[in-house]
Amino acid sequence: MDLKIDELTPKQIVQELDKYIIGQEEAKKSVAVALRNRIRRMKLPLELQRDIIPKNILMVGPTGVGKTEIARRLAQLSGSPFVKVEVTRYTEVGYVGKSVESIIRELVEASVNTVKSEMMKKVENEAQRFVEERILDAIVPESVKRNVPTGFLGFFQNQPQSRISPEERRNAISRRNEMRERLRNGELEEMEIELEIEDTTPVMPVIGGMGMEDMNIDLQDMFGNLLPKKMKKKRVKVKDARRLLLPIESEKLIDKDSMIQEALERAQYRGIVFLDEFDKIVASGTKGGPDVSREGVQRDLLPIVEGTNVNTKYGMVKTDYILFIAAGAFHLSKPSDLIPEIQGRFPIRVELDALTQKDFERILVEPKNSLIKQYQALLSTENVRVEFSQDGISEIARMAYQMNEKQENIGARRLYTIVEKLMEDVSFEAPDVESPVIVNKEFVDKKLGEIVENEDLSSYIL
Repeated sequence: MDLKIDELTPKQIVQELDKYIIGQEEAKKSVAVALRNRIRRMKLPLELQRDIIPKNILMVGPTGVGKTEIARRLAQLSGSPFVKVEVTRYTEVGYVGKSVESIIRELVEASVNTVKSEMMKKVENEAQRFVEERILDAIVPESVKRNVPTGFLGFFQNQPQSRISPEERRNAISRRNEMRERLRNGELEEMEIELEIEDTTPVMPVIGGMGMEDMNIDLQDMFGNLLPKKMKKKRVKVKDARRLLLPIESEKLIDKDSMIQEALERAQYRGIVFLDEFDKIVASGTKGGPDVSREGVQRDLLPIVEGTNVNTKYGMVKTDYILFIAAGAFHLSKPSDLIPEIQGRFPIRVELDALTQKDFERILVEPKNSLIKQYQALLSTENVRVEFSQDGISEIARMAYQMNEKQENIGARRLYTIVEKLMEDVSFEAPDVESPVIVNKEFVDKKLGEIVENEDLSSYIL
């Protein structure tokens, strides 16, 4: 079904999230309302739109319960530019480390890449025609009309041009048309040709002030077309040449100014920033050492969350209407330990529940991308059919829950380690295993029972 996000109600948004995330109804409800309010805001008169800002969300809950997945799926569902960052990467201005403004630059970069991909998709059919011409240029080089370089640089590049007679020109065009027919019929896919493509080796960055490294300003950006483009020759098969040339030719057809304008609009009004490990920037109570920088990061984040202008290589970006979702376990601290100004900028607080054994059973079966479905799909490529019985699923869930209780609680991530260990031998032996493979309680106990019961062993393996 082709979903139109503008038509989805909060209930329908939650139903879509239910396909991937088990439980956590309160969190899903909060993000659904936040997303819908953005759509409602866009329908209001312009003067009223300015006064309505997103209500940022603070998610509190242990690791592996779905905090990141909720934000990521919400962004995918809405088609919004999305960036996930760990706030521990950032430091207060004046300390060695990344500036918090680079978060917005990453968001804009993600938005530009998304819009660019969409625009390139629209011109793909037209680009394929140019790709065909480039391939034919390489197959029948004598049919290409060479342009004599002009201007200052052309004076040095100018080389003697061999003259082609009208007869040779007609023969070359005739051969080109013949090759075009064979190319379209797929007869030349394995032929090797030599292409001349632009060398995209990164240029040495310019040394500049703080934040320059985040803006990715390099010599090529600064001098633009003043410097001649460096080209390199590459030998590839025709089938690989199509894949190599299509993005190059597609990019030539898109309007760069429109692309950047659209990307900036999306980042400013639809962008979602997920701030992970938010509890790690809470001061521990001492008045020195790393606590100085932790509180400093909070103070630096404040203007960005409140609304400010951030300079990026694509232009200025307003952060007033970007939705910020912060998340943290808050084991050793409380949300109230954050500086008061930051607390006020995250008015919606949601507590996510620890996962139960029943939740683990549902996680194994219900999501569209569940672990069981993934393993069944992977092994089906080897003609091995895997069937999970209900008692087998229950036993996997029981073991995952038991391991989380006995050791560090890593939430649903425990299922990955357990199922991976459980299916290790089947994956290794495939396709030389008897099909179908029945994963029942007996199978699970045989593979994992001893490891789970032995605490010393399970702490290293599971």
